[in-house]
Amino acid sequence: MGELALLRWIRARLGRRDGRILVDSGDDAAVLRFGRSQVLFKTDSVIDGVHFDSRTARPEAIGHKAIARCLSDVAAMGCAPSFAVVAMMIPRQAREAYIRRVMLGLERTARAFRTSIVGGDIAGHRGKLALSVALLGETRGRPPVRRGGARVGDALLVTGPLGGSILGKHLRFTPRVREGLELNRRFKLHAMIDLSDGLATDLGHLCEESGVGAVVRESQLPIAPAARRLARKDGVSPLRHAISDGEDYELLFAIPRAEAPKVVRSGLGRVIGEIGPPPRRSGGGFGRAGGPAKAVSLLRRDGRLEPLPQSGWEHRFRR
Repeated sequence: MGELALLRWIRARLGRRDGRILVDSGDDAAVLRFGRSQVLFKTDSVIDGVHFDSRTARPEAIGHKAIARCLSDVAAMGCAPSFAVVAMMIPRQAREAYIRRVMLGLERTARAFRTSIVGGDIAGHRGKLALSVALLGETRGRPPVRRGGARVGDALLVTGPLGGSILGKHLRFTPRVREGLELNRRFKLHAMIDLSDGLATDLGHLCEESGVGAVVRESQLPIAPAARRLARKDGVSPLRHAISDGEDYELLFAIPRAEAPKVVRSGLGRVIGEIGPPPRRSGGGFGRAGGPAKAVSLLRRDGRLEPLPQSGWEHRFRR
């Protein structure tokens, strides 16, 4: 069973809920009403051997990544982080000095984004190091930007270059909190998501939630220098790395076409394509388990239109 299939099953069991739950499962964070205020609630985990390799990663970088992933999700909704709690599952053979360095890295990043760590939990076990962060955010008077909301004709933009994150960015990325807040304050955002699982996969999520399709233009896709260096090592094209690698933690967003030049001039984004209608299928909708894969296309430099390769990250489980 794949992660996406499991998530769809969970969401179906939760159902749609109203009242104090303003944004439910299926987005980058939940949005809840407390009195007259709205808060964001997000949790994420990092596990040795999945999200980092403790044999090579600096412990401070592990702590950074643990909280930065949550910060990136709050950024994807155009909101601000506020408070966090941290749970640490620590190997029994781990040294105290090592764990302190992990926590120092986490604290340093939290302070940089004006987020206070207000508690958590520590447990020792026979397994590998794992950290789980739960984070609260605030809207600051702006509506949270959701994944669903992109409209046919919108421009599709990204905040930075993509690909090759495994060469270091996956541990050292900067959550785009400032950019998310600025975009939400200055422009009419229709939809936004952070790129954690790869452009093809995360754009597919945005399209599925919005009920639209999309075209990415090869000529406009910003490819990171790391993707080109990685291509020279493994023979995979820089374009494929930019589309599929994941853990870029840039923001991908859809806005009215007329506003795109203003965003580009502001330095907050680059146009990489546009939102189009969903593909026509018998029975309607996005179809079965394949989800939105065929809704997203790549326009090659020579004018050919082909499906965007779907090879981003997805956790897998036994049935």
